[in-house]
Amino acid sequence: MTPLKRFYNLLELDKKDITQLFLYAIIAGLISLSLPLGIQAIINFIQSGRVSASWIVLIILVVVGVALVGLLSLMQLRITENLQQKIFVRSSFEFAARLPKIKFEQWYNSYPPEIANRFFDTLTIQKGTSKLLIDFSAALLQIIFGIILLSLYHPFFIIFGILLFGLLFFIFKFSYKIGLETSLKESKFKYKVASWLQEIARNNFSFRNELNYNFALHKNDLFVSDYLNYREKHFNVIKRQFTQLIFFKILITSSLLAIGGYLVLSQQMNIGQFVAAEIIILLVITSVEKIIIGLETLYDVLTSVEKIGQVTDMSLEEDSNESDDKNYNNITLETENMSLRFPDSKQKTLKEVSLKINQNERIILEGKNGSGKSTLIRVLSGLMQPTSGSLYINDDTFRKINLKQYRSQIGSVIYGESPFEGTIMENITFNDPNINTETLKWAIEGIELSDYIKSLPHGLDTIIYPEGKQISASNAQKILLARSIVHRPKILFYEDPTDTMDDEMANKIINFVTAKEHQWTIMVTSKNPYWKTKCNRSIIIQNGSIQQDIKI
Repeated sequence: MTPLKRFYNLLELDKKDITQLFLYAIIAGLISLSLPLGIQAIINFIQSGRVSASWIVLIILVVVGVALVGLLSLMQLRITENLQQKIFVRSSFEFAARLPKIKFEQWYNSYPPEIANRFFDTLTIQKGTSKLLIDFSAALLQIIFGIILLSLYHPFFIIFGILLFGLLFFIFKFSYKIGLETSLKESKFKYKVASWLQEIARNNFSFRNELNYNFALHKNDLFVSDYLNYREKHFNVIKRQFTQLIFFKILITSSLLAIGGYLVLSQQMNIGQFVAAEIIILLVITSVEKIIIGLETLYDVLTSVEKIGQVTDMSLEEDSNESDDKNYNNITLETENMSLRFPDSKQKTLKEVSLKINQNERIILEGKNGSGKSTLIRVLSGLMQPTSGSLYINDDTFRKINLKQYRSQIGSVIYGESPFEGTIMENITFNDPNINTETLKWAIEGIELSDYIKSLPHGLDTIIYPEGKQISASNAQKILLARSIVHRPKILFYEDPTDTMDDEMANKIINFVTAKEHQWTIMVTSKNPYWKTKCNRSIIIQNGSIQQDIKI
């Protein structure tokens, strides 16, 4: 889909408001262009040397026309303000609804915060759309009505109109494509600069070293240089368009003054008509200038729409159409020759994995780094889908089950996950009203988090900063563990869930999680050997294949 088509689809959502906006623009344009006629009549009265009631009425009408145009402009501002608010709200919910639903594979080779940062292009769309709808519509209507009005004075002005539209077509025809292309490339490197600054901020301790600090500046310089290069190329397009406009203004102004003067001298026009015509011509040329200058806004808006469109184009998980009445009191997982290969990889990360996992099993996944342990956990937990083979849950093919309901039975701690900005309570419960105080207390005490929460002045209402920066790594991990069990799930999928804790604390938590009274299934990867003593099954993975699957 082209950026222009995306922009059209965006505006189509508010067709009624935009139609009303254009209607006001048409009325305002007609009133604005009727003012020169009133001025012409006033000049004729002055030339005749007569002061009458008609002259006073004309002055009043002109003043009222100016006031009415101002009022219509204010009404247009109200409509565009509503449009800006709607665009912001829609975009924010579009991102909020999509980001958690984007297929895991779509995030591959992408940095999620950089994708989320594209939301800020919404601000460009807000301001740019408002400017385009008001300025472009008013300018275009003034050009059209102005040429029609001028043609009534003399047929010569029809040629002026044809030349004017020829100029606009010429500028759009030969500048639009290159202008949009350079704008997109400029935006690409703008995001690279922003992303690198984000990396510097995220790893600010590493960049405090003088050598690393210089590296950060050097890399930033490379990105900024690329940005300036394409920014300059884009400016050259704008400069060329404006240069063409300047030559056109010089040619048209000199020609019309000379020809208008000739028509007055030859008595084909009177002085009042000449003044009115020149006012209209100046309005038309000013409108053309607005359109040419506004092309930069058009490029910015189309670029922003395209950047956001790249996010909305990312594939989402398909919602199951099946009802939520399946019995998940016990969950059995089974795979048959299941394989997975990432998009840019020639080799499979998982190779024909076949296994069966029954309810209440405690499984330790073992293997070297890169063997496929984390990938297997993410496939079994529903984050990723296998590229071949089958995954069954309670004898249902994975692609047919209700993914929402299955995930509601899962608790997990995935590598790289961290607390979000919000209270400790929000991080553990997500404000789920179904979690009562007793269950919350059980989860917090079981994960050995209660002493830490009691030491905080605001307790569970303590605000956590993004990634849990102000708390220790072990407490951040405990919060994730409490979150994973607070809904009393049927299955727990853990990637190194206690590896930031000391052995004594980790062992207490492991004892609680693996206690016999808890009937959930556990699948865990960890360097802590104590997990293996509490598991009843060991699966060893090597190069994506199961090498050993034994009871302990």
